[in-house]
Amino acid sequence: MTASAVFDLGINVPNAQTRPAAGIPPHIQLIQMGVALWQARAVYAAAELGIADILTHGPHPLEEIARKTRTHAPSLGRLLRALASCGIVEETSPTQFATTTLGDALCDDAPGAARATILTIAGSWQWKAWDHLLHALQTGETGMQAAFGKDLFGFLSSEPHHSARFNDAMVGMHGAVASAVIAAYDFSRFRSVIDVGGGKGALLASILKAHPQMRAVLFDLPEVEKAARDYMIASGVETRCTFYGGDFFEHIPPGHDAYLLAHVLHDWKDDRAVAILHQCRHAIRTGDRLLIVEAVLPDDNTPHHGKLMDLLMLTVTGGVERSKREFEQILALASFAIADVHPTMTHQSVIEAIPV
Repeated sequence: MTASAVFDLGINVPNAQTRPAAGIPPHIQLIQMGVALWQARAVYAAAELGIADILTHGPHPLEEIARKTRTHAPSLGRLLRALASCGIVEETSPTQFATTTLGDALCDDAPGAARATILTIAGSWQWKAWDHLLHALQTGETGMQAAFGKDLFGFLSSEPHHSARFNDAMVGMHGAVASAVIAAYDFSRFRSVIDVGGGKGALLASILKAHPQMRAVLFDLPEVEKAARDYMIASGVETRCTFYGGDFFEHIPPGHDAYLLAHVLHDWKDDRAVAILHQCRHAIRTGDRLLIVEAVLPDDNTPHHGKLMDLLMLTVTGGVERSKREFEQILALASFAIADVHPTMTHQSVIEAIPV
């Protein structure tokens, strides 16, 4: 389990709009929003059954797919027909199905970790949390707490299978952010960067590959170490990156030019977010930088993916997405000030803060 980023669902779409196209009757717009769950659950079923992996070596008859997935063939045929309408599979001849280029991305080892991501964001455990959205709105308690009697990280620590999928999903969901952050912010001034709550280190590995002069520390919970080391080796940056296990509520290692908090603060309500920032302030030196990679919500009615994602934070993690003004408030409580906000080509920004 990692105490880092959670569910950045729109990172592959630059500044994704959330309003339907003009010209569609209002009742149709509303119904389209509601029926989106049908497609989500169909794709989830395909991911859970491993259909793309079965079809990766060529077309299979329906009966064989049903046998391999231990499903009822007529019912599975209805799912495959729906998936074909979405472009995920195709019916090459009557009751014989093959995968497509889109469907290939749902294979277990495909680049981008789409399968793990779908199993996480559309899986049954998160579905149960969303079933308690009204409870969250009425009480401020998360849907996770209502459904399972635990917060998200407590749930994941007790469910290794879901935790492993969750960690893989983080790589898939934040895949587009790394290149966007590197393009938007100049890291070349730094000799040493620490990624606080960095999980496997996908963002940090990309930064290191872009800046060969840099050395780094990946800081996260001790149980993440093996997966993080394996990822760094696979990325070819293991000689320049050290893993440091710990709890960012208790201590953050000092002595680095830049402190990176990527998709961390939005996991927590203000009091806990400020506690993390206080630990950063204890570690950081005058002249160093704190870099926060998160959505910065517009204060007006401008559509922004983060405004819907904020409901995910309310329901699943207990955290919150924030506007620039709200970031200024929590940073000030930990003796930081915003020096600049660097938008990226995704809906994420790099908030550059300095100690004061």
